[in-house]
Amino acid sequence: MSGSEGLRFWPLTDVGKVRDHNEDSFLVDRKLNLFIVCDGMGGHAAGEVASSMAARAVRETLAEEQDLLLSYEQGNETSRQGILELMEKASQRACSSVHQEGVRDESKRGMGTTLVALTIIGNRGFICHVGDSRIYLYRQGAVHQLTEDHSLINELLKRGRLTREQIGKMNYKNAVTRAVGVYESVDADVFDFDVLPGDRYLLCSDGLHDYLEESVLARMFDEIPEDELSQRLVQLANDGGGKDNITALVVRVPEDTSGVDKLAREVNLKLEMLHKMPLFRFVTYQELVRVVNITDVKTFTAGQTVVNEGDEGEEMFLVLSGKVKIHTGETLIAHLGPGQHLGEMSLIDKAPRSASVTAEEDSRLLIIGRRGFFDLVRKNHDIAVKLLWSFLGVLNQRLRTTSRELGETRDELHRVLVARASNPPPPPPPRSSLGSAPPGKPDQD
Repeated sequence: MSGSEGLRFWPLTDVGKVRDHNEDSFLVDRKLNLFIVCDGMGGHAAGEVASSMAARAVRETLAEEQDLLLSYEQGNETSRQGILELMEKASQRACSSVHQEGVRDESKRGMGTTLVALTIIGNRGFICHVGDSRIYLYRQGAVHQLTEDHSLINELLKRGRLTREQIGKMNYKNAVTRAVGVYESVDADVFDFDVLPGDRYLLCSDGLHDYLEESVLARMFDEIPEDELSQRLVQLANDGGGKDNITALVVRVPEDTSGVDKLAREVNLKLEMLHKMPLFRFVTYQELVRVVNITDVKTFTAGQTVVNEGDEGEEMFLVLSGKVKIHTGETLIAHLGPGQHLGEMSLIDKAPRSASVTAEEDSRLLIIGRRGFFDLVRKNHDIAVKLLWSFLGVLNQRLRTTSRELGETRDELHRVLVARASNPPPPPPPRSSLGSAPPGKPDQD
């Protein structure tokens, strides 16, 4: 597809130093800008069959809907959700194909495979992920793991039942909690994200990432030419013991030839400002990418109303640039500039807005709507827990602040009352029950 011309890739797979056959598979489709790595399981030839079948099924599913991919590339934003649904469909088709083959051939019964698939369309990437194979992103000198392992070890780590120092003592380090083909269907992680000029990706099986530290990978991306990187990564795993099959698929997005990268600045600004918010302080980079996906950016001209007092709250706003004011009528409450936000409680509460918001100068605001927020937390349990914890922190801080202010008001009121009791005002002069005589006239008997 023309929007992603210039993508380059370097795949390599190796049996390793212990196994006698290779159950890993990779697939690259230049026309679809599709990159896949699968790590099969099942023994004998079954793992190899599962991984290759799954990769082919994903490619066939996307190839049948190439018009949808092209529609999105040509600017039809409504196709974006359709592509996410297509990636989900591809994972289910792969799962069904592998499972049915296992049912048909008893020697392959129970076989399965991990799956990571990446397709790049213009400046958007779409990922489908099952199991513990991974996709890493190298961007601006830093490495980010975009996928989260569906593995026993990762579950124990998240629940605090295991420390990273204890991993080496685990007996089932390679046990996965999700796999393609073991059952008739599978719960796949499917998401999309911004692709920036110069991005580099590594798709790999656990036979490689078991020997990788992100700091080491970042240094290798920085120091080793891409056409040598896959080979050096496989060598690193073999030098470490090569206990499993090893697959590395490196993909590079071309640099922006115009020298002006507005999209990169926009994406980095959104990620940076969101991460600084108390609400999102606990989420990982890969989770923050999912948050960015539910946001919109809108420009308000000077004097334009952002929020009307009394309207039902539906959205949270984060100022990316410019300045807005919060006010009730003509009474100014606060000014907000870049990095400051308002309305986060509207994500969970339909209460009317307590104040109005107006742009004081041309301003760009990032917006998160309640519906998108609910969809995000409904589909992502880990993100939901972290956001709930953050919300509790925000509410607790507000409660502390309110309690302190009420205490200060109470103390001030007490001081005023004590002062009045200690220094009562002088009594008024006595007055006759008959009243005072007019000035200059004596009282009459």
